Amino acid sequence: MEFRRLGRSGLSISEISYGNWLTHGSQVEEEQAQACIKAALDAGITTFDTADVYANTAAESVLGRGLAGQRRESLEILTKVYWPTGPKGPNDKGLSRKHIMESAHASLRRLKTDYVDLYQAHRWDETVPLDETMVAFADLVRQGKVLYVGVSEWTAEQITRGAALARELNIPLVSNQPEYNALWRVIEAQVVPASEREGLSQIVFSPIAQGVLTGKYKPGQPLPEGSRATDEKGGARMITNHLRDEVLERVAKLEPLAAEAGLSMAQLAVAWVLQNPNVASAIIGASRPEQVHENVKAAGVRLEPELLAKIDEALDGVIERDPSLTRTP
Repeated sequence: MEFRRLGRSGLSISEISYGNWLTHGSQVEEEQAQACIKAALDAGITTFDTADVYANTAAESVLGRGLAGQRRESLEILTKVYWPTGPKGPNDKGLSRKHIMESAHASLRRLKTDYVDLYQAHRWDETVPLDETMVAFADLVRQGKVLYVGVSEWTAEQITRGAALARELNIPLVSNQPEYNALWRVIEAQVVPASEREGLSQIVFSPIAQGVLTGKYKPGQPLPEGSRATDEKGGARMITNHLRDEVLERVAKLEPLAAEAGLSMAQLAVAWVLQNPNVASAIIGASRPEQVHENVKAAGVRLEPELLAKIDEALDGVIERDPSLTRTP
């Protein structure tokens, strides 16, 4: 496993991290989830990403059980706050001081830890003053319950504003967590330059585009049984945009390129995002331990410029680059 520094901070994280969005507590049964966590640990992954909203808090609990007994100092545990949990009352969501403080303490209990290495604002909250949000994060940092602060799917302007206030409060705002893969490149034009300027790295999710970049979905053919595209608990909704025949036909052109590089399609996809120097880590998920073992082989892989150009050519016409599509509520 290779490691990269997170932003301008002194924190190193594994360049492949393990995340449990759409899997633990919902799509994957407990025994299988624990097997995947063990596979990640065995593969040298030290960075584990979750969120309170995943499976309505169940994913954090699964991860807490899976990491119990591990040396805490050898792990980086990341979680997030914003989306509603519980009964979804008026204060059960957003980035108010009340919701941040209550959510942080609940996450620590579920994760069975005294602190999280990175606490992330899961989205921008236009209904709450930014200074209220950042002061709440700062207080958690001063209390030792949060070591570093990050955001997720913030625009370049929002990152710039947050970074300015973080400097004023003297707290380490070090990362952004966006969707990023060879098909979805909306962060490249604005978010990445702003992040580089402000000292943030990207920790990216969906590097294999919800499985589309593995090549298992074929144009004009039925969806594979048991795949994410058939998961009615949430996976199917997230993958729909990439299942158009025009996209799948372009993705099929990557197969000979992966073979040429001696990589599987999934490894090629994960390695591709790691070629961006502003990316500190690519989050992989898994429903089976063997998926973890396969995807971690992308760590340390260097793709030559000629191969990157061929990937661009293969996907030409279906790559999304519009920076206005950065996720907002």
